[in-house]
Amino acid sequence: PPAPAAKAPVPPQEEERPAPRAGPAPAAARLPGPGPAAPSVRRLAREVGVDIGEVPGTGPGGRISAGDVKSFARHVRPVSGPAAQAPVQPPLPDFSKWGPVEAARMDGIRQATARSTSRSWSLIPHVTQFDRADVTELDDLRKKYAPKAEAAGGKLTVTAVLLKVAAAALRAFPKFNASVDAQAGEVIYKKYVHVGVAVDTERGLLVPVIRDADKKNILQLARELAAAAQKARGRKLALDEMQGGCFTITNLGGIGGAAFTPIVNWPEVAILGVARAAAEAVWREGAFQPRLMLPLALSYDHRLIDGADGARFLRWICEALEEPFLLPLEG
Repeated sequence: PPAPAAKAPVPPQEEERPAPRAGPAPAAARLPGPGPAAPSVRRLAREVGVDIGEVPGTGPGGRISAGDVKSFARHVRPVSGPAAQAPVQPPLPDFSKWGPVEAARMDGIRQATARSTSRSWSLIPHVTQFDRADVTELDDLRKKYAPKAEAAGGKLTVTAVLLKVAAAALRAFPKFNASVDAQAGEVIYKKYVHVGVAVDTERGLLVPVIRDADKKNILQLARELAAAAQKARGRKLALDEMQGGCFTITNLGGIGGAAFTPIVNWPEVAILGVARAAAEAVWREGAFQPRLMLPLALSYDHRLIDGADGARFLRWICEALEEPFLLPLEG
């Protein structure tokens, strides 16, 4: 006789799911103003084209120094040289000929994101590969140990688990923990593993970096990730906390979607995108069974990473998620 139907797994609810964004604020509405700064520092910010309201202050009480402005400008500006020059956009047509329009200035974070993504897209020949991981057993374990993570001050989310898995994968595949120096014709292999995690905030996308992710357990990573996300959304993330990443994880599963193609965060060479897990009928052991499948997308720099490399790296991550005991067993 046929076996009774298995109970369908319930998709995990991501704790880092952002709240739905409100529509555009009225022109008069503003976010809290910039930190304290001397008139000379404000003048410097205007001269270098930096919105001082987006500069994290490192001085007492969040005071912004000239060094903070210069460091922020270096971080958000494209590198110099012909290769870094984005194509010049031709003038837009006069849209008001066809109906009412409104022009709204891009804030500092959005302008920085525009420059960064344009630079990455122009410098890196992108390839994106897709795979899916069966996270049915992992989700059961995640829910089982979630209270322990909360007691330690963190949230045991899929992203927290992926931090540990990705850090181990970077150790197993050093080519993904590198940067390309095209001018010198060299590849810079990093002996440390710092992983950035994209955080959706009301000001735009910020990427705090979790340092030495390979040396920390999942509970430690969950705690650090929760703290970093809170700082990012509270405008308390310092500039140096967003620098030095080797690899980036971006998770849109809390919002929805089956797949997307993330842009590599130059000078890194790869980024992992995570979409929403869903219950599907999967053929296993001679029958269809309901399994929780997690879609993953890996974008990478084809100058350094070939398709076979990308497929092996992504499959390694999938297998680590599918066999939760494999990671502690093999390191």
